[in-house]
Amino acid sequence: MTLKQLIKLEDKAKEVWVISPTLHYDTENKDFSELVSVNLGEKTKYRYIVPATKTVLKNLKLYKKMYKVTEAEIATNFLILPDSEFIPFMEETAIYNASKKCIACAAPATEDSNDVIRFNAETSKTMAKAFRTTWKKFKRTNP
Repeated sequence: MTLKQLIKLEDKAKEVWVISPTLHYDTENKDFSELVSVNLGEKTKYRYIVPATKTVLKNLKLYKKMYKVTEAEIATNFLILPDSEFIPFMEETAIYNASKKCIACAAPATEDSNDVIRFNAETSKTMAKAFRTTWKKFKRTNP
């Protein structure tokens, strides 16, 4: 799958769950940031799990400014977990329409590569279940 195909997939999604070690695509990639801006205006539901790194905290400020979201919306839409030694090895993962026929994809976390991995249906469901479980554990609500 290519980045262009991923953008088309996200454009059609009504719900997007993102696991990101940096928030690179949402704050530094022009194509994705334009798409996120449009989708937020069309009430696409975004949920993020991110680490509390200096990079993410800096990019959260940028995200807030770019998309004109409030601190309350950040608190609702983001689960910020402690930093970990694993963060430099993580890819960015997105799960689209997790409550329906979900699709999960991964791409390099800090570069605008054209290479995107699309996971099979079983792996996508497993990833969506893990996202939901983690979200509920810390937020005590469904994503």
